[in-house]
Amino acid sequence: MKVCKFGGTSVASAEQIKKVAKIIQSDASRRIVVVSAPGKRTSDDIKVTDLLIDLANTVIAKQPYEEKIREVVARYENNAIGLGLGQEISEIITLDLQKRCNEAAYLSDETIMDYLKASGEDNNAKMIAAYFNSIGIPTRYVSPKEGLLVNNAPERTMAIEQAYENLSVLKDSEEIILFPGFFGYTVDGQLRTFDRGGSDITGAILAAAVDAELYENFTDVDCVFSANPKVVNNPAEITEITYREMRELSYAGFSVFHDEALMPVVKKGIPVNIKNTNNPSVAGTRIVPKRVESKRPVTGISADSGFSILYVSKYLMNREIGFGRKLLQILEEENISYEHTPSGLDDISVIIRSYQLDKAKEQRILSRVKEELHADDINFRHGFSMIVVVGEGMKFKTGLAASATTAISRTGANIEMINQGSSEVSLSFGVLQQYEDEILKELYNEFFTAVSV
Repeated sequence: MKVCKFGGTSVASAEQIKKVAKIIQSDASRRIVVVSAPGKRTSDDIKVTDLLIDLANTVIAKQPYEEKIREVVARYENNAIGLGLGQEISEIITLDLQKRCNEAAYLSDETIMDYLKASGEDNNAKMIAAYFNSIGIPTRYVSPKEGLLVNNAPERTMAIEQAYENLSVLKDSEEIILFPGFFGYTVDGQLRTFDRGGSDITGAILAAAVDAELYENFTDVDCVFSANPKVVNNPAEITEITYREMRELSYAGFSVFHDEALMPVVKKGIPVNIKNTNNPSVAGTRIVPKRVESKRPVTGISADSGFSILYVSKYLMNREIGFGRKLLQILEEENISYEHTPSGLDDISVIIRSYQLDKAKEQRILSRVKEELHADDINFRHGFSMIVVVGEGMKFKTGLAASATTAISRTGANIEMINQGSSEVSLSFGVLQQYEDEILKELYNEFFTAVSV
């Protein structure tokens, strides 16, 4: 049995949805299908999720929202017409959106946003299931209410163990299962959405629950590349990559596959295959527990912006028991997670995703660290990128860090932070965001262009 997930561009139009149907028909082992909300049909189009965010904001502001509902429904109607479906599915979606908006009076602003955003995947799954049935593919739409249980807020949304047991029954279905991605329900019935790329997570949960032989993740590219093709010209294709390598690359900007989606399949050792909906015959990229060693030590290089650095200095910090714990406790109480904590004898830097901060939080943190930890110096700095060099073969290559720093130095950028994980699979550099693309190009030239394999 295979579980297949189709991203937003794969289900953006009637033409794309027809391709999805052909892919499912071409392989009888493709039994469970997870879909995203309709994405962009063209580069200047608007994703349905963005239309729903606009609708949610209108509802939260207590403004008239009927026209916003019509804009969302129009996208589905356009696809329904192209698929030869009648008005019934459009009426179902209209009633669903009206119901969600009417119930908003009893919900918090955050819940309203989640509730309406999740309708994108939910209603698209209903429509695609209707289309499959109309062309003779016996299909059953299954709501996450039927088993995808998640934890309670404020923790990051994750499936609980009972979810895997509940969803395991889907493997016995004689029909194709059509399942919406992106969200689940708490035990007490509260809808919660996963983080960005949440449909990847849904697909991985289902693959683990039914012990799938393969989790196929269909997108709009033939494979995963060794660097961002929007920055590096014709980067090398990656045919096979390990879980660890993909996790590191996804964390730092590889948008093809959500890094959190690996956890459920890693536990079961289920391989993942990244494939192109528009070119399904291409083998794509396989994400596996172990792979054949390559002569090239570096598998990929990725970069992501939007980081801030909290710098704290105190003389004899290394002698003070519990200093690091107290510092991180302050961040925890502000509901902030951290990425890295490089440190010296008398100073420590905490790397944080900038979206978690605002001026009020920053001021509270600075005041508390100064008053409670008696720091000598403390400040926030913004506008940083993380560059990550990843490869299972790096631990066997001497001088690799020196090669990387030399390449970065050629750009004139200053390295603000260096961090190497204990597994030696990745090497991270914190740099000013303005140098990100130039550094990516130099590192690619260093490890891929200048080195023969």
